[in-house]
Amino acid sequence: MEYMTEPADRSPGHIYFQPPGAWIQCALESKELLALCLKKIKAPLSKVRLVDAGFVWTEPHSKRLKVKLTIQKEVMNGAILQQVFVVDYVVQSQMCGDCHRVEAKDFWKAVIQVRQKTLHKKTFYYLEQLILKYGMHQNTLRIKEIHVADIDGSTFWSHPFNSLCHPKQLEEFIVMECSIVQNLKRSAGAGMISKKHTLGEVWVQKTSEMSTDKQYFCRTHLGHLLNPGDLVLGFDLANCNLNDEHVNKMNSDRVPDVVLIKKSYDRTKRQRRRNWKLKELARDRENMDTDDERQYQDFLEDLEEDEAIRKNVNIYRDSSIPVESDTDDEGAPRISLAEMLEDLHISQDATGEEGASMMT
Repeated sequence: MEYMTEPADRSPGHIYFQPPGAWIQCALESKELLALCLKKIKAPLSKVRLVDAGFVWTEPHSKRLKVKLTIQKEVMNGAILQQVFVVDYVVQSQMCGDCHRVEAKDFWKAVIQVRQKTLHKKTFYYLEQLILKYGMHQNTLRIKEIHVADIDGSTFWSHPFNSLCHPKQLEEFIVMECSIVQNLKRSAGAGMISKKHTLGEVWVQKTSEMSTDKQYFCRTHLGHLLNPGDLVLGFDLANCNLNDEHVNKMNSDRVPDVVLIKKSYDRTKRQRRRNWKLKELARDRENMDTDDERQYQDFLEDLEEDEAIRKNVNIYRDSSIPVESDTDDEGAPRISLAEMLEDLHISQDATGEEGASMMT
């Protein structure tokens, strides 16, 4: 058995280790310590009936515990055999993680760097929320954003997957016509059918080319969302320089003119109606600009549009924003009140004692 050499609260008794990772405080010859001892021999006791258990006195400083057990077991023809024996335990001193840090005077530390090679920071914003949700920031000394030099791709990827376009190349289109594709014949090996999307055929026009009659036809997974007059973001492949060996080998008839990515809503209205907020880590920021703010707003919109992502994020109610009725909504995705946590600022805990303030 292992116990902590220096109980943190300096209270009577010792703090014993309870697998897999808990520490419990037990006085000598207490029922809590007896239960812990019996758990150590749980497997053998499962084959017999435990009738009685109790401590046999030992010198407190002997680092020995003795437990007297009385067990019974049916042997044959209803005959019951009873036996009394003593189990000896050896107590071993051990330090918990907190004690190790105290004894080491907190001189040790670990530095963790998380890197990504992309033009957006959504991954880091999502990682920040995961850190907050599971409290991994509580023992950190410093969190800092840094910029590192590019590393040759061969160092990371043996078979790289190159993207054709990046988010900054998204263009805004207006939907002219939209119809749902019915009774689509699927060939063998087509894969799973998405339950979240609907295949549609769409005619769109760039909002920057409204003075012309130039329109584009494409198929899209957003058939269930789009109606004539809606705005949608997509990639203009017809007028884009696709420098990719795989695309160059494809039949030009198989390459769509436009690939629609997501429906577009009025960002200003979405920000004004957003009655929730996220907590942020206190960190050193470098070179913050308007592009970072735009990317953060993109991340917030992703949370509103994807329920699977926000399941791993703590979302807090913003009491400064009034709740609007659903009839005033223009169809933009919103997070329900049931998914929000109250943003509490606790000065006292449930016992009436002073509690720790939450992050803002």
